[in-house]
Amino acid sequence: MDVATLDLEVDRLLGKKTLIVGEAGTGKSHLLARILEKMVEVLDPKEITLIDMAPFRFSGIGGKLRDLTDSVGRVRYLTDDGIAPPRLLGRNAAEVLRLAERNASLIGPLLNEYLKRPTRVLLVNDVTVYLHAGDPSLLGRVMEAAETFVATCYEGRLLSDDRGSGITEIERKRLAELKGRVDNVLVLREPFIVRRDGIGTGGGGAGEDTEGPHGSRF
Repeated sequence: MDVATLDLEVDRLLGKKTLIVGEAGTGKSHLLARILEKMVEVLDPKEITLIDMAPFRFSGIGGKLRDLTDSVGRVRYLTDDGIAPPRLLGRNAAEVLRLAERNASLIGPLLNEYLKRPTRVLLVNDVTVYLHAGDPSLLGRVMEAAETFVATCYEGRLLSDDRGSGITEIERKRLAELKGRVDNVLVLREPFIVRRDGIGTGGGGAGEDTEGPHGSRF
């Protein structure tokens, strides 16, 4: 099934905690953009916050959600353009760790800003970046404050080389813990390709309709 035509029933996401996971290039951010577009149609945009943790686009990977949909302009949008891809930019373990820690220092204030004025719906683009060196308890409090939580998260092998810094193993452990706290995990496996007409294909795969820890389904 194509992400571009995926018929997500937004009302089935409401009141749930959902993770969208997959390899780089499988359409996680594109799917989150479509979810946002649907949500602003059926909900008051003032009740939606989007925290964009994604780094700037580098080597065809990453990029902000604002580049994918104009709906970002209708909701509360929290991001920092200084967030960088540590495993792609870091030339050694020390640099990777420094970038990961800097990312956490930039994202922490965004999470605290949300806690000061939480909204019913919270969408997060690329929570993986915060898992590297962020505070899991802060992320947990943010998740609990949201009635509806939908986040994308990297899970794959393409970006596994962390120059010996250890952040990849930390990422995997924290993602496993995160999966245990949500209702649904949506896994995207096939490459997502944007055609010249702007319509994407791929991003689905056998695991796109998965059960969460509590047995609920899309």
